[in-house]
Amino acid sequence: MTYQDRSFTFHGVPVHYMEAGTGFPLLLIHGSGPGASSIGNWRLILEPLAERYHVFAMDLIGFGRSGRRAAPPYFDVSYWLSQCEAMLALMPDRAGVIAHSLSAALALKLAAANPEKIAALLTTGAMGAAFPANDATKRCWTFPETRAALRATAEILIHDHRHITDAYIENRVQTLFTDAAYRAYFVSMFDGDRQRFITESLVSAAELAAIKIPVTMLHGRNDIAFPPGITLKLAESLAQADVTLLANCSHSIALEHPNKLLAAAGTLFG
Repeated sequence: MTYQDRSFTFHGVPVHYMEAGTGFPLLLIHGSGPGASSIGNWRLILEPLAERYHVFAMDLIGFGRSGRRAAPPYFDVSYWLSQCEAMLALMPDRAGVIAHSLSAALALKLAAANPEKIAALLTTGAMGAAFPANDATKRCWTFPETRAALRATAEILIHDHRHITDAYIENRVQTLFTDAAYRAYFVSMFDGDRQRFITESLVSAAELAAIKIPVTMLHGRNDIAFPPGITLKLAESLAQADVTLLANCSHSIALEHPNKLLAAAGTLFG
């Protein structure tokens, strides 16, 4: 199935998304590492999802093929939330959301604030609860200056290193090293104390309590950078949360266990 490249303008910045399929609408939102994008995060599940659902896979501003802000702050949870709300406004009816890492925190906040628009939520490797940034976390928000550094970061995010193929590296290289301005933007986005990005992404107790929709949460048991305790802590305050911890899995669930993710999506979204 062929995805159509679409775009809209948000606060003067072009937003790129891919659209395909028919049926129940799904919004997919990627994570925040170097070279992150919807195609990079979701490429193994996009076509199978589009066979069953009406899929919208969006690049956050500052990532993928979306544009960049003219001035900082480049890491801006409120700004990205508003971007996601603008995307939801373009989608038909109530939608399901699949969100990874930082975007899982965004999606939880969206679900709390927009109950009329979000019917169910699936998260992978969620952020949103407090945890101390460790060396692995910091590396995930550090620009890799070489292919070797990029591979070393991938080895943190992916438990089975056989998944780190030449194609995987090349996909990230196209974003990281072919656009000289991207490095400066990414470095500025994650400048300073990395702990503050965790703090700025926290989902409040009031927001969690406001979420009444079904939530399915997947997290890799071997995730060092963003430990599975984050998801477990969030789920304690979610009225309808199911949690699955995946064995032999780090942070990149859509790459490491795409079939388990698709099965969870089929169960949740019908």
